[in-house]
Amino acid sequence: MKNAKRLSSQSEPSSTVSTRRNWLRQTTATAGLAATFGLYTSPLRADQPVPQDVDVPGEDYKVLHGRAKQSVMAWCFNPMPMTEFVPACAKMGLKAIEGIDKKHYPLMKKHGLGVSICGSHGFKDGPINKDNHKSCAKKIRDGIDLAAQWNSPGVITFTGMREKGISDKQGFDNCVEFWKEACKYAEEKEINLVLEMLNTRDDSHPMKGHPGYFGDDIYRCMDMIKAVDSPRMKLLFDVYHVQIMNGDPIRHFRQNKDFISHVHTAGNPGRCELDQNQELNYPPIIKAILETGYDGYIAQEFIPNWKDKLAALRHGVKVCDVE
Repeated sequence: MKNAKRLSSQSEPSSTVSTRRNWLRQTTATAGLAATFGLYTSPLRADQPVPQDVDVPGEDYKVLHGRAKQSVMAWCFNPMPMTEFVPACAKMGLKAIEGIDKKHYPLMKKHGLGVSICGSHGFKDGPINKDNHKSCAKKIRDGIDLAAQWNSPGVITFTGMREKGISDKQGFDNCVEFWKEACKYAEEKEINLVLEMLNTRDDSHPMKGHPGYFGDDIYRCMDMIKAVDSPRMKLLFDVYHVQIMNGDPIRHFRQNKDFISHVHTAGNPGRCELDQNQELNYPPIIKAILETGYDGYIAQEFIPNWKDKLAALRHGVKVCDVE
């Protein structure tokens, strides 16, 4: 499998890069959290009614089985006030939240919620380029300190975008060199560095796909993680991204279970709700994940299409609350 043919991940066309950069510049009003997590945080259009063929639990719903330790990525639910969102997450039985400004951590703690993962340097300017190593190292270290302070198990890291003049081999070596050094502090603090694989195929929205991202193949990501050779270097298994780039998510999870420390969910295509109108069948996927002995967080990271975003979240949580 290590030598399997890679899916295409060519450098992003200059016209696409220009359009993408212009689009991202328009989101500077929310740059604080974006800089921390590398995420798009501006309001997203979500005005569709709940489909009639979807069974959505009511406002009094709470996790029943609790086998899956569920979290949620808060950025997907912006611009909902966190004073509304956090209590709602606790009420439905979630264990943690991520992708949220650290100023809200005390509110989360008040409601019994943990921090499932912390951010670091973002997905654009990553260790693929050695010129980024110094700035990424500081952000990684700050993320590790924050994770240790709030009892979070990990910090997300990314490869960064492909750049002209940096070959795949050089990009691979640059990333491994950076993470080997970063893992020294991660090991000291007992915090995981968690590499997130992202898809490069969906160019419909800056947070549905990431054309030009280097770590877009689970085989490449796993090769880099194994080359780092640290017990604190792990994989963030995003079911949505894996499905788009490599498919076969259950088999891929089983094959790499010893290196996975975090999971994200979303429906495909569209990074939408986990309903029956998308192609992934989440109950058997979640069951297969749990059958491997995985006991880390499973975080909902879909972008709601429904106008009632909390109804969408309750539905996703219920889908993943397998017996």
